Amino acid sequence: MKRRLVHLAPGDHFVGDARHRVRTLLGSCVSITLWHARSRIGAMSHFLLADRPENRADRRKAPLDARYGTEALLLMLQDLGRRGIEPRDCEAKVFGGAHMFPGWFDMRQQVGQRNGHAALQLLQEFGIELVSSCLYGYGHRVILFDIASGDVWARQAKMASTPPGWIHPSQLEEA
Repeated sequence: MKRRLVHLAPGDHFVGDARHRVRTLLGSCVSITLWHARSRIGAMSHFLLADRPENRADRRKAPLDARYGTEALLLMLQDLGRRGIEPRDCEAKVFGGAHMFPGWFDMRQQVGQRNGHAALQLLQEFGIELVSSCLYGYGHRVILFDIASGDVWARQAKMASTPPGWIHPSQLEEA
């Protein structure tokens, strides 16, 4: 059987059969994989934020958007449902949610942690069994999901200590 490699960009999701492998690169983003062992059908997301911002006036009218964890999971479940697969019949694995700039104070540093917590909570709410996770930590992860076997591999990328062009607060001179 010829295998197809699908590259998942931030804000995307994919549902496919055993002919597919799905790959993505995560930082503070999170990826949920769902796998139905009997049919060897799987789904994978790459979401940027746990949920859509509250202040958006057209939130209820807007189409589902896989950039947000809640909506990415709903999109995957809809696509799986079209194939006759119930959420409770899937097993889940969750990856990502890393802290990208250790030693730097920035509210965005907490995005990864919020994303990871949201993914775990969503799976619990939908009654989907979590069989494995690789969450938090520092730096990027490359994720590869083999839908034929349900295996997911995560490789941690080495991280630079200082983001390019940034100065650590301790290096600033007081006026």
